Amino acid sequence: MRRRRFRPVPVRTLVPNLITLLALCAGLTAIRLAAEGTFEWAVYAIVFAAILDGIDGRVARLLKGTSRFGAELDSLADFVNFGVAPGVTLYFWSLHEVKSAGWIAAMVFAIAAGLRLARFNVMIDDPNRPPWAGNFFVGIPAPAGAITVLLPVYAHFLGVPLPAFITPITLVYTLAIGLLMVSRLPVYSGKRVGRRVPPDLVLLVFIGVVLFFALLIAYPWAVLTIGALTYLASLPFGWLSHRNYVRRDAEAVGQGKSAPPQDQLTGNAADPSAPSCRPAIRAGR
Repeated sequence: MRRRRFRPVPVRTLVPNLITLLALCAGLTAIRLAAEGTFEWAVYAIVFAAILDGIDGRVARLLKGTSRFGAELDSLADFVNFGVAPGVTLYFWSLHEVKSAGWIAAMVFAIAAGLRLARFNVMIDDPNRPPWAGNFFVGIPAPAGAITVLLPVYAHFLGVPLPAFITPITLVYTLAIGLLMVSRLPVYSGKRVGRRVPPDLVLLVFIGVVLFFALLIAYPWAVLTIGALTYLASLPFGWLSHRNYVRRDAEAVGQGKSAPPQDQLTGNAADPSAPSCRPAIRAGR
């Protein structure tokens, strides 16, 4: 019996998976740091995992190293990094004060992230999606949900005076973000923005990216707080933009149905029962 020989795996397919595994390590480390009470570094680890998550897919497409294995690994890593790690961090930071209710909120958020990822994997292969559907996510994506749900922690480290009942507020806020992830709310994805940069803007893009990371390192809590609030404030605009696309499609379909048939535009030439001028001409002859 001959042993099956497997073809060597190209290095270009390993690089994106290595980045995903590095992000998974960051998420698992965030869970440990949160359990030890070092919440500041736990948040750093989750943010680092989110940055790596935004890189691995682009690197895979750039190197033409996409694979089904990489897609499955990415979903598993996202569930740990953006579902379990933020939920556990919030539980050890504040939600443990309300005991079982806080743990339920953390579990609901983690489960919502898992369901959100499963739905994304199913919908990405939908052949009936209109071309403009790629501009939107259905519900808040898991990485954005993880960064946004930690807003109370950012405010705490920023030095914002928090009310005495911050734990119930955090519980309700955690459940709300979880529901937004599994909701049908159209959220602007930004995937089709910036694929090509005009030559005269290249230097500005470089400066902008460097400035963003410099501010993130120098003033992490202020940048993360402003970013989370800005993202939440942008959600209604994504819904309005999606509604405009749907209305345009509906109008286009309505115009197609209300357009008169071609035979009516040509004087009903195809209808034998319609009156014609040709007999009258023949009678005049």
